[in-house]
Amino acid sequence: MHLVFDIFQGIGLAAAVGIRPFLPALAAGALAAGDVEIHFDGTDFSFLQSAAFLLAMALLAIALALAERRIGGERFEHGPPRLLLGAAALALGALLFAGSLARGHYAAWPGIVGGVVCAAVAILATVPLLARVRGRLDQDAAATLTAYAEGVALLLAVLSVVAPPVGLVGLAWLVWLLVAGRKREGQKYAGLRILR
Repeated sequence: MHLVFDIFQGIGLAAAVGIRPFLPALAAGALAAGDVEIHFDGTDFSFLQSAAFLLAMALLAIALALAERRIGGERFEHGPPRLLLGAAALALGALLFAGSLARGHYAAWPGIVGGVVCAAVAILATVPLLARVRGRLDQDAAATLTAYAEGVALLLAVLSVVAPPVGLVGLAWLVWLLVAGRKREGQKYAGLRILR
């Protein structure tokens, strides 16, 4: 049963950093440092709860918020910033999922693969969703959209640590968002073909 909970926990953490990378990673590391339902002591991933890692995640979360405010969320979603953020999310997802498995003395490599997959699902589900929602909001309301995304990611990370089955529920929700978003895109393009 411990393995199942470790897997669920890893799924939730990887999905959370796929939504927004740094704040969920900071929360997971802080909970691990406090030995709250997770820890990475005695594993190759013990750095995930180190003070240096936590400081780096905090600084990156602040830098990301400032950069998005300065550049604008809409422009930030395209090009190099989005690619860098996606790469960071995939890497953190792999590390957190692998660390969750390693703490139970299980092989870590499936967590690396699973973490990348879960983070990728979250990225593919949330980036288009946020872009669609941002397009419908006025500028002031759109500015708060990032804060909501951070809140959802943080909540998913914390709940996945303290109640691991939430991780699986969170991933299922993200898969549903991804499928619904793809279906909506398909309907939109079908409608455009009919208009021609």
